[in-house]
Amino acid sequence: MIVKIPELCLVVLVGPSGSGKSTFGRRHFKPTEVLSSDYCRGLVSDDENDQAATNDAFEVLYYIARKRLASGRLTVVDATNVKAEDRQHLVKLAREYHVLPVAIVFDLPIELCEQRNRARPDRSFGTHVLRGQIRELRRSLRRLKQEGFRHITILNTPEQVDAVSLERQPLWSDRRGEHGPFDIIGDVHGCYPELVALLTRLGYGVEGDSAQPKVVAPEGRRAIFLGDLVDRGPDSPGVLRLVMSMVAAGTALCVPGNHEVKLLRKLQGRDVRLTHGLAETMEQLGREPAELKEQIVDFIDGLVSHYVLDDGKLVVAHAGLSAELQGRASARVREFALYGETTGETDEFGLPVRYNWAADYRGRATVVYGHTPVPEPEWLNRTVCIDTGCVFGGQLTALRYPERELVAVPALRTYYEPVRPLRPADEPSPPQLARAHYDLLDIEDVLGKRLINTRLNRNVTIREENAIAALEVMTRFAVDPRWLIYLPPTMSPSETSREGERLEGPKECFAYFREEGVPQVICEEKHMGSRAVAVVCRDERVAPRRFGCEGMGVIYSRTGRPFFGDDEQQAAVLERLRTAMDKAGHWERFQTDWVCLDLEIMPWSAKAQELLRLQYAPVGSSAQRALDATLEALLESSKRDDGSAGLLERFRARRRCIDLYVEAYRRYCWKVEDISDLKIAPFHFLATEGRVHADQDHRWHLSVLDAL
Repeated sequence: MIVKIPELCLVVLVGPSGSGKSTFGRRHFKPTEVLSSDYCRGLVSDDENDQAATNDAFEVLYYIARKRLASGRLTVVDATNVKAEDRQHLVKLAREYHVLPVAIVFDLPIELCEQRNRARPDRSFGTHVLRGQIRELRRSLRRLKQEGFRHITILNTPEQVDAVSLERQPLWSDRRGEHGPFDIIGDVHGCYPELVALLTRLGYGVEGDSAQPKVVAPEGRRAIFLGDLVDRGPDSPGVLRLVMSMVAAGTALCVPGNHEVKLLRKLQGRDVRLTHGLAETMEQLGREPAELKEQIVDFIDGLVSHYVLDDGKLVVAHAGLSAELQGRASARVREFALYGETTGETDEFGLPVRYNWAADYRGRATVVYGHTPVPEPEWLNRTVCIDTGCVFGGQLTALRYPERELVAVPALRTYYEPVRPLRPADEPSPPQLARAHYDLLDIEDVLGKRLINTRLNRNVTIREENAIAALEVMTRFAVDPRWLIYLPPTMSPSETSREGERLEGPKECFAYFREEGVPQVICEEKHMGSRAVAVVCRDERVAPRRFGCEGMGVIYSRTGRPFFGDDEQQAAVLERLRTAMDKAGHWERFQTDWVCLDLEIMPWSAKAQELLRLQYAPVGSSAQRALDATLEALLESSKRDDGSAGLLERFRARRRCIDLYVEAYRRYCWKVEDISDLKIAPFHFLATEGRVHADQDHRWHLSVLDAL
């Protein structure tokens, strides 16, 4: 007898004492998955049969169950659970964590239960207790479904119990084993020509017309449609045919949008108002054969609220999905995935004000969604909305995953005038989903020990004491944190020389790199300046849109502090850098409107110059004076031909070294009256829109920077 249960669920074992629940739990579940009321009673009282400890025991059981369900772990509750009120606590718990409650009922003969209890000396309660449990069980058996249990299995004989084979099934939303690559497409709304153009740009072959479309996907790639395929646009039936054919062929996945759900209800004969473009869709479907409508009903009815993909790293849903709902199954999950979350208010256009869940999102998965049209996609806390209002005259956008590359085609025309303008006329830059939240710091993000998963490298651990120090610097000295997209590490020298008096040398350096597997090194003259990071914007519209700040960029030290104390000086330097990017053609080459550079600014800062003047220079000068006296004595001695000529040459060589030393440090000190006296030496072309150039070798960086 195969009993199927979801991989993530709350399993409630129901049955009187002696019915074999605990034995069943040990046979079919991990020890850590089963929460036994008897065991919890023992935890709090040292006696598993101490009925006086029952309330405390269930507090412990519920607490552990909550922690397990919150972390997405299947949980089994082993208690009698024969009373409806006891089961209601567990159904409520399952709903709280958006998992399905599963009931496995042991309705075995009372004689068998009595016999088993007599064989256990710790079960000293009378037969009347057992009979009461069985009476409570059978009184409520028929109401288990009404109580909220979605999977119910009733076992009436020991043979049935022994014959059970438990099969765990992934939820329909669980596609963790599918790793892509994917092309995720935003709200189409019946814009068939734009959909064909976008698929073509993405490398899909589209043949035929909207009546009989045929799509061939690029090798290994798969499309994902984020719903709202229909309404408002010119050809909703054509879009549905194309998407249904791709899903049937296995070259696409699709999640439902709220417009599909409304269309489904209308096609099923429900009383639905023909608003928000549904009238146009029904008119278009009125010209289609009846079998297409039947296919559409089956297709929409079979769509899953959301998908969790790529080992949990990617979530797709029409209106997005907060972290605690991902990979779960409940009415609340489906509602959020379809409609998002609203505040209960309406705006000046009469539309619901949507709660900006993405601003609070701290989940591990990247969430790609649509539903609320935006002028341009924007990343916020690992989420991105790619509904760019094609039907309203905007664009149809796709996100290539895992490349995180955005691809868009413009709308051929405005098919439907939006109630709320896609881009308000009085706003020079696109509205930000999170602009209202950008100035707010969530203190939980920066307190205590943190483990940060990075996309490009290993995990980064931030210790509590480091977080405290960083918060102190950030709140008192640093530039606006929204600019701090990169903080450079300090330079790392090779190991100290084991031979002679040198601290390090070429031999040790090359040996170190060779040991680390570096096949080639580039030797450069050290720029004795001050380390700085520059974020440069192409124009003043970029910073509000991309960073949530005002200005043309920023230049800061490796500790995040402003490099220039004077805003005018910084603005002038940024303008020089922007002009250099212009002349080099790098904005166009990298399809970006901002750039992040790692660089040295010379001369050394006033503090460093003081160090040179007070420490380096005296060392050089005193060494020169001492060597001059020594050389004079050796010169006189060598005239007597006493064998000191060789020593004289060695000291002359030392004198030349000191001269080079003095000449070297003097090259890095000069007076600065305005920015024309500065020299800037960039050495890493760190990042541009959509790209972090850490995958390029140093020769590439130098060649790109040469143009600046």
